[in-house]
Amino acid sequence: MKTPKFDMDAALQGLREGKDLTGKDGVLTPLIKQLTEAAMQAELEAHIAEEEAPNRKNGATQKTMKGPTGTFELANPRDRSGTFEPQLVKKHQTHLTDELERKILALFGLGTSYQDIRAHIGDLYGVSMSNGTINAVTDKLLPELQAWRERDLEAIYPIIWLDAIHYKIKENGRYTSKAIYTILGLNIEGKKELLGLYLSDQEGAHHWLSVLTDLHNRGVKDILIACVDGLKGFPEAIESIYPNTEIQHCVIHQIRNSMKYVASKNQRAFMADLKPVYKAATLNAAESALDELEAKWGNKYPMVIKSWREKWPTLSNYFKYPDYVRTAIYTTNAVEAVHRQFRKLTKTKGGFANENSLLKLLYAGILKASERWSHPVQNWNLTLSQMAIHFPGRLEHHISL
Repeated sequence: MKTPKFDMDAALQGLREGKDLTGKDGVLTPLIKQLTEAAMQAELEAHIAEEEAPNRKNGATQKTMKGPTGTFELANPRDRSGTFEPQLVKKHQTHLTDELERKILALFGLGTSYQDIRAHIGDLYGVSMSNGTINAVTDKLLPELQAWRERDLEAIYPIIWLDAIHYKIKENGRYTSKAIYTILGLNIEGKKELLGLYLSDQEGAHHWLSVLTDLHNRGVKDILIACVDGLKGFPEAIESIYPNTEIQHCVIHQIRNSMKYVASKNQRAFMADLKPVYKAATLNAAESALDELEAKWGNKYPMVIKSWREKWPTLSNYFKYPDYVRTAIYTTNAVEAVHRQFRKLTKTKGGFANENSLLKLLYAGILKASERWSHPVQNWNLTLSQMAIHFPGRLEHHISL
């Protein structure tokens, strides 16, 4: 059956009446259908002209297409010999363009639920989609995610931040807590780069060892400074793979953990006395302030003071650097900012049906976050110069100073 020509007068009348350009009843949908069918007829005619054996047109079959302007029935032309393979709209193709998939992935990357994605797509294009269809689209991120997790990394990262975040994942019919290990690096150009995501049953130094081994196998041969939280055994795990890496324990984590053991009535006064320790201008001043803190509070909170004393070698490393370097390394806030982005994506979800459903969502979030990491961090050239002084012989092969 011959497709009726696009009625321009009817389209203009529709616009005057306030009809949408796109969507299920959009005034442009018939035009998209007409142009697509005309192009496919031209493809068929060119195919027949090129064939040596006799061949001719053989009518058309109907199939439902989902396009940027809405859903429509497309007349798919056939040839008598059955050798015609359309290129504009291939066999089994049901979407006219990948615009719908791009829109779905964009919404998914913002943490939008499948229910809301269905509503948005319906409003924009007049297309009805099931959760299964949307899941099939988002599953296309999984091979990309796997390639990203296995990609080669740079030989040296001046600074990395390591931390973990926990999620509920369904396993054997019940939800269990699992840790996502996140490693954020600052490359030689001073740009942030998420090096990997790793999933484990629980956070622990033993698993961090396997994570660091993976980094080494993917090409990371040297790390100058590793900023970590207070997990016991963490520095030892790093030292076993990267023995020359300087460990900087997160001061903010240490403060938070300390305040858990200070009575609420004393917290304000304790914090006032603790501040001169971590805000000191020099290492000597910090150590003097720590002595004063112990003299005043040591009898009341001996475990807190003991923790600061035991971790002091790795808590105090940042004092050797100027302020612009200290700001970057004294806390794991950089990687925690990534985790805040993750929480925005996952805040409406109580748990995940499987590991892949979580990982593909976090990966979509990574793609979004990394769009903002196109420039070096502030004062990077000065920071790199400082590191060249503090770590002689380890940067010269990678930069020109």
